[in-house]
Order: sequence, then C-alpha cells, then structure tokens
Amino acid sequence: MPLSVLILAAGQGKRMNSEWPKVLQPLAGRALLKHVIDTARQLRPDAIHVVYGHGAEQVREAFKGEALSWVLQERQLGTGHAVLQALPRIPDGHTVLVLYGDVPLIRRETLEGLLKLAGPKTLAVLTVMLADPGGYGRILRDARGRIRRIVEHQDASKRELRVRESNTGIIAAPAKLLKKWLALVNNNNAQGEYYLTDIAAIATREKFNVVPQLALTEPEVLGVNDKVQLAQVEAAYRRERAQELMLSGVTVIDPQRLDIRGTVTAGRDVQLDVNVILEGKVRLGDRVWIGPNCVVRDTAIGADTRIFANCVLDNAVIGPSCSIGPFARLRPGAALGRGVHIGNFVEVKNATIGDGSKANHLTYLGDALIGKDVNVGAGTITCNYDGVNKSQTHIEDGVFIGSGSMLVAPVRIGARATIGAGSTITEDAPADKLTLGRSRQVSIDSWARPAKRKKS
Repeated sequence: MPLSVLILAAGQGKRMNSEWPKVLQPLAGRALLKHVIDTARQLRPDAIHVVYGHGAEQVREAFKGEALSWVLQERQLGTGHAVLQALPRIPDGHTVLVLYGDVPLIRRETLEGLLKLAGPKTLAVLTVMLADPGGYGRILRDARGRIRRIVEHQDASKRELRVRESNTGIIAAPAKLLKKWLALVNNNNAQGEYYLTDIAAIATREKFNVVPQLALTEPEVLGVNDKVQLAQVEAAYRRERAQELMLSGVTVIDPQRLDIRGTVTAGRDVQLDVNVILEGKVRLGDRVWIGPNCVVRDTAIGADTRIFANCVLDNAVIGPSCSIGPFARLRPGAALGRGVHIGNFVEVKNATIGDGSKANHLTYLGDALIGKDVNVGAGTITCNYDGVNKSQTHIEDGVFIGSGSMLVAPVRIGARATIGAGSTITEDAPADKLTLGRSRQVSIDSWARPAKRKKS
C-alpha cells in the first residue's frame, strides 16, 4: 500500500525552559524533528505530513527547504486530535505511519517491521519493555496475549501501573480505518484530551486485529520533554554511533568521549582518541589517527595522516601521509596534498598546499596557492585582505620562506626562491634568488631606557 508518514510536532515543550519549540532543540547538531524526518525519508513514503503548532513560524522556517506537507494544529487537544487534522489530506488507500517529532532515535529497521505488520484490517502498535515505565501508557493484553487496550499513565489503576510493557505512541494503520476509529474517540479522561491510543480498544471491539511489535532497544523510543532527557538521548545517540564505528573496525579509545554529529565513513585501522567531535560529512582514510580534543567538520582525511591534539578542521581536504597540529586550524577551502606538514598554531584558509610542503609554526596562510616542497618559516603571514578585497599569494615549487615574513598579496614567489627572514614582500620575487625586504638596522648610541621614579 502507498505510505503516508504523519509526524506530530505541535507540542510546546514548557519543561525545556527555552525560547525554541521543543522539536527544534538540538540533538547531535540537528533539530530533534530533523532526525525523525530523515528516518522517515528512508522509508520512501509518498508524503510526509508534519502537524505543527507551538512556534509555528520558527518550525516552518527551520525546514523551509524540505518537501513536507504542513498541517497546523491551532489548539493542542491531544494526539488523536492532532492526527485528525492531517487525515483529510491522506487518501483512504494509504497506510498511515504516525511518528513523533520528539522521539528522534527511532530506527528505520524497526519501522519497516511495523509496516509489515499493518494491513487492510490490522492496526500495528510499537511497544517497549521499560525498566521504569513512569509516565508512559501501558499495554493491556488479554489471556491470549493480544492487545485489548492501551491505558494512559494518568488513567491507569495501581494494578495497571505495574505493567512494564509500554506504549510508544508509534502506530501503523490503514487511513480509512484510522479515520473511522478516530471519529469515535472522546476526551473522557484525566487530561480532557483526545488520545490516539484509544483506537486500540475501538479496533478490538470492532473485531479488527491489533498487533504489537516490541522495540528491540529502549533508547530508540525515548521521548524528549526536558533538558535532562535531551542529554540522556544524546548519550544514547553517542553510544550507538560509536558502536557502529567500532564494529566497522575503528579503534575508539573511549566511546563515551566521542561525539558523532553527522555521517562518518572510515577505512581500516582508524584510531580516534578522547574528546573527538566529528560533524557533518567526515571521511577518514585507512590508518588515520586523530588525537585528543579535535573537531573535524565536513572534512576528508587521506590515508596514514595523523591529526595531533587540539586541532579544528572545517571543510578541508587533507591528502595522505600528512601531519597536522597540535593546535592547528584548517578553515574552509584548505586543500592539502600528500605529505604536507601543518604544525602548531598554524591557520590555513582557502589555500591549496602542494605535496611535501611544510608550515610548522605560528603561521597564517590564507587565499594562497602553494606549490610542492615549500618550507614556510615560523611567523609567516600571507597578507591577503586590505579591508575590502582579498588577494592571492602564489608560492611556486621549492620556495623557502624565512621566519617572520609578511607576503603582501597579490604577490608571486618564483620557484626555488628564498625569502630572507623578517622580510616584507610587496612585489613578485624572482625564481632561484634570495629576496630581502627589511629596513636598515640602526643602533642609537645616545638612547637611554626610561627609568621608573623611586617612591619617596
């Protein structure tokens, strides 16, 4: 059957104590709702409908580039009421999968299994066994193990509260039946709301099948209502991503101190030290080693490259067998060839550096084209910005730049040229020659250092 995904995302999230709507709270660098949308897309649905309410404009603005159907729930009268707002847009012949914008870790495999259970006469319900089911609705079964109804925590008796099997709220059902069942739901309960969960008892009473699927793990169905729960879900996400990397062959020194906030692909025998953060799309070649306290964002790192402690790499391309850091920063547009050395307190931005070149200390290389086997001395700066325009520095193969040099762009340093230490280069330097650009050194005999007055 065709599939329509319906994501409930209208809640205010008062317990977040935040100016942002709950579904826009960040998890691993993405909004909670974004995680759910991305998982839903993996199911290849015909449409994704998002029921939104609190912070309406903020939510829609955050996803303005997404192909989504937006359904406004002006008054939040419960989950059943929220689903009813979207059902008129869904054809009767579709299967409806109901998800939640604050349940971000739900797995595609789990949802695929749930959809296989749903049929023309079947309501499929995702359940979970919780060690502490406080706050969750309980699954009540009959003597044959079939679901007879779902009772919300606030409405459950003491006996029912002892049941550990809990309702996740995630269901799959035919749209035609869902419309029929929800029309029969009332708000005679402790909250005065229209519960989606009430359709289980209605379906059972009308002799339809209510089939449960038990979630394999607790974290994938955890909802987020406050910052404590947000941190708990973040920790669960971190564990899952670290485990995936380790099972693929990556050595992770301490999985609890690795943050993955994007998509990571890694070759063989990669090693990640403590407090590494991987954001966006990161590609790690074979035998890459990343030291402690590094941030790697939207960057590709070639085989056998070593990233030493406390480096920040952002939108860079790093070739094989390079050595980076410690305390180095590669900014967007940095592209390093094979065997490049970028040392401590060196910053590279929008610069291409050829094979075998080195900048080992205290240097800024911005808007530069640097050839092969170039040695850049400590304290060198490519002066690329005049306050309005940015200009390029071109350093050809085999150049030696002495320490403390200022290269004022636009400027070209010819192949195998040597720039004397302490030079300010404002014009092109010819190949194979020594170029100096220093003021004449003067010593003044009559000068005396100022002395402090003695206190009386």
